[in-house]
This record gives sequence, structure tokens and C-alpha cells, in this order.
Amino acid sequence: MNWHPRPLDPADITVHRRGRGKPLVLLHCLGMDWHFWDVLEPLADQLELIAYSFPGHHDSRLPLGQYGEAELAGQLKALLEREGVNRANLAGISMGGSLAQYFAGTYPEMVERVILCDCTPRYTDEMRANWPVRAALARTNGVASLIPMLEKVFFTQASLDENGPNVRHVKEKWAACSGEGYALGCEWLAMLDAREQARRMTMPTSILLGSNESQAFKDAARWMNDNIPGSAGIVEVPMAGHASVRERPEFAIEHFRRFLC
Repeated sequence: MNWHPRPLDPADITVHRRGRGKPLVLLHCLGMDWHFWDVLEPLADQLELIAYSFPGHHDSRLPLGQYGEAELAGQLKALLEREGVNRANLAGISMGGSLAQYFAGTYPEMVERVILCDCTPRYTDEMRANWPVRAALARTNGVASLIPMLEKVFFTQASLDENGPNVRHVKEKWAACSGEGYALGCEWLAMLDAREQARRMTMPTSILLGSNESQAFKDAARWMNDNIPGSAGIVEVPMAGHASVRERPEFAIEHFRRFLC
């Protein structure tokens, strides 16, 4: 895969803020947008929830080309400065959790506490090789074509059978996601490596993951717990897959409140 990351323009991003209290910046997963975090709305009584959509997702314009974690972190830093946020809590899931590690290790003075959900600082070699394949499928057939494969990763079979509002929300967002926006995210994840930055994270950090996560993500959680100096341990979300926060929001809200408030 050719790799030519370019700077990202913060002017392309709309930041959405709600609630009151200490700021909590929320970073969503691939194919979603800032609405992924709507399930955490009850936290707005104690925290200011700050969210935005990644480049090429929903209300954020397609970037001029490829980007990596350094470009995303630089854009996030510029967004926080633009919004007058000097220091914040940070939470990210999957792709967002990978960025959270890079950002917290690069700009620790801007981060109070971190929650890392269902993520890794670097994908396994097998997974890295698969990302360009998925990017090509998204460009050629659209993200909707990937839903039969993705849904089994993101949710437990019980939730898929129930097909409740949180499952339907995620499927609808995939179907509406830009193929190019999704593909550019795939290409970043193929190149991702935030291990060095993770080792610099001395702030309190909670590692959250679904009980039905794949072995690769369970291994990543153990690596993060062993290597992040500020790790407060691993918390398993019961009866949940990769979209743990969205699949079991009540559990997530309780944990976020206990760890951050």
C-alpha cells in the first residue's frame, strides 16, 4: 500500500458540546460519527461531553488524502485549542482508542484521565495486512457491503437477534458512511503504531473491553495494562462485543461516572 499522509485541517471539523462539568472528549470508531456517543447522554449532568466526527465521516469533510495518528492528533490539539479546552478527560473506542493513546502520550499536559475501549496501539501483522483489502472493498462496493461481516464483530449474537435501537443505529451509520472516508480510516489503521506513546501515559487510564472481544483485542488489553504506566486495570463489559459501550450503555455509564467523576 502506498502511504503518503497529509496534514488535516481543523476547519473541516464541527465540534459538538453538551452538558456541564469537567470536559470529556469522545473519539468514535471507524464508520461511525459523533452520534455514537449519544448513549452517554446521562453523564452530561456531571461532565461536558465533547465529540466530533473523524475526517470523511458524517459532518466532517473528506480530507485531501491519507492521514495517520500524528495528523489526527495534531488536528485534535488544534480543535481543543480552538474550543478553549486546555485539559480534558479522553475516551476512545476502537479507532478512537488508538488515537487516544497517541494523543495522551504526545500531549500529556492536555489530558487528565483516559478510558480506552476495545482498542489496540498496533494491530497484529495479519490484521494490518487485511486493512487495505477492506479499504478496497469499501471503495468498490460501499461500506454497506461489509455489514454482514462487521456486525458479528461489533455485537453478540443475542443483540443481533434482538436487533434493538443500538444495533440498528450502528448498521444505519455503516450504510450511510462514505466509502472513501471509511477506506482512508482503514489505511491509517494498517499503519498505526502508538506503542511508544502508550508507554508515556502516566495519567490514570482505564482499559475497557467487551467480554466477547476477539483474542487479538484481549491480548492488546493485556499489553496496554502491562505497558501503560497509569493503567488502573482492565474492566470487562459483560455480554458485549467490539461496540461494548453502545451494546451495554448502562454498564459503560456507571463505569465512566465512577472513573471520571
